[in-house]
Parts: sequence; structure tokens; C-alpha cells
Amino acid sequence: MIEIPRSEAAFAQSEAPADVVRRLYLASARGDLGALRATLADDVEWTEMAGFPLAGTYRTPKGVTGGVMERLAAEWEEWTVHDDRYVVSGEDVVVLGRYTAVHKATGRPLAVRVVHHFTVRGGRIVRFEQFTDTALVRDAMTP
Repeated sequence: MIEIPRSEAAFAQSEAPADVVRRLYLASARGDLGALRATLADDVEWTEMAGFPLAGTYRTPKGVTGGVMERLAAEWEEWTVHDDRYVVSGEDVVVLGRYTAVHKATGRPLAVRVVHHFTVRGGRIVRFEQFTDTALVRDAMTP
């Protein structure tokens, strides 16, 4: 179970791995790329899985937001990550969730399950790996 600190200020300063990851999702939902970058270590390794349209490993906070978040926003309407359940073990946080969106070029909706694995050290995300059904993503992108 994730224990969120009682005050908003305490949550904003918490280095607990689940809190750091939750701040990333909240920043993403607001479209606040500066706050999202603040959750990432300078030497972050962010891996989008093979078969995903943005497949590859991105480094640096600006590399992650420019290579992933900004591109998703350009290609999809209302791209949303729903962080449904957290599993925490030390510095590792696994999030079971969903992506929902509509592809701008095709108008086709996307609803797909996703698993994100984060490693958090010193209050920053140092590693991320994505797992999802890439065929469903490609289907939404195909006219």
C-alpha cells in the first residue's frame, strides 16, 4: 500500500519512490513538462519497448520529454496514462495502468493495458521501462 504524506508540501518534497512516480504521473496529466523533468535524474534511462512507435532508450530529462511526451502530444489527442495500481519493493516501483487516447491522423481510439517499471534513487527516477501491447497501438495508428 502506498502511504501518501498528509500535507501537500510533504508529498511534494518526499523522496519515497512511489511518491516520486506519482508526481511524474500528476505532472504528465497536467501537461507540466518542467515538473515532470524534475522527477527525473540527470542521467535517466527511459526505455519505450520495441514495437512501440517511440521505441528506444532516451536519456536526460529534456531527452525524455522531447523524445516521448512532446511527440505523444503531437500525434495523439488526450493521451492519458491511468496509474491504477502500484507495487513497491525498495527502489523499484511497478505501476499497472492503461493508456487511453485518440490518434490524430486516423481518429481511432486507443485503450490498452500497460506496465511501467521505475527505479528511483535519491528522490529521482533513474530508470524506466515500458511494457504494453504494441499491436493495439499500431492498430489505432493504422487507417
